[in-house]
Amino acid sequence: MASVNEEIVREYFEALGFLARQPRKYQVAARARISALEEVDLLALNPAAVRGPLPPIGIWTGAELRQVRQAVVGVRGWHTEKFSPAVLKLAPEVCRFAADEVVEQVRGDLDEGPVARILCVSNLPSSRTLRKETFQVLADNKIDGVLLFPLLLLELFEEIDPNKNYARSDLLQLLRILKSYDLVKDRQLELFKVRRRKTKP
Repeated sequence: MASVNEEIVREYFEALGFLARQPRKYQVAARARISALEEVDLLALNPAAVRGPLPPIGIWTGAELRQVRQAVVGVRGWHTEKFSPAVLKLAPEVCRFAADEVVEQVRGDLDEGPVARILCVSNLPSSRTLRKETFQVLADNKIDGVLLFPLLLLELFEEIDPNKNYARSDLLQLLRILKSYDLVKDRQLELFKVRRRKTKP
C-alpha cells in the first residue's frame, strides 16, 4: 500500500489530468533496493499536454505541470525539516530516482519525448542564498522541478467542492469534510494588510 505522502501527490497529479501510476515496490527491511524502478515513487503521463520544452527549474505549481507531458516523481515527505544543500549532500539517495539509468529503465512505461524529473518535498530554505544553492544541487542531480507539499495541498483544497461526494478517494473525502466545517481556510493574500494601532479612549 502506498504511503500517505505518495497518495497525496498521486491525487494532485490526477486532479491536473495526469494518468498516474505507482511502480510496485518490494519493501523488506533487510534488503537494499536492487531495481532502478524501485527508486521511482510515481510515473505520470498527461495525454492533454503538447510535447514541448520543460518549464525552467524552480518551484512548480499546477500552471507549470500542465506544460509537462510526462514525469518521474520522487516523493520525500519529511515534513519536519527543510531541504537545504546540506541535507541533499548528506542524503544523496533523495535524488537517485532522477538518474539517467533509472529514467531509461522506466522509458518503456512512458511516451516519447522529454521526461520531467520532479522532486516533491516538504519545504525549501527561506533564505534566498540557500534556496539558490539548493536549486543548484538539484540541477546537478538532474532534477527539473520541485513540488512543495504546502502548495499542492492548498491547490487540492481549493479544487474541492464541499457539496460533492468523493467516495473513491479517502484523501479528497477528508479534505471535503474539513472544508465543509471550515476547519481549513482558503489561501488569502495579506501582502498589504494594515494593522491598526489601538487608540486610547
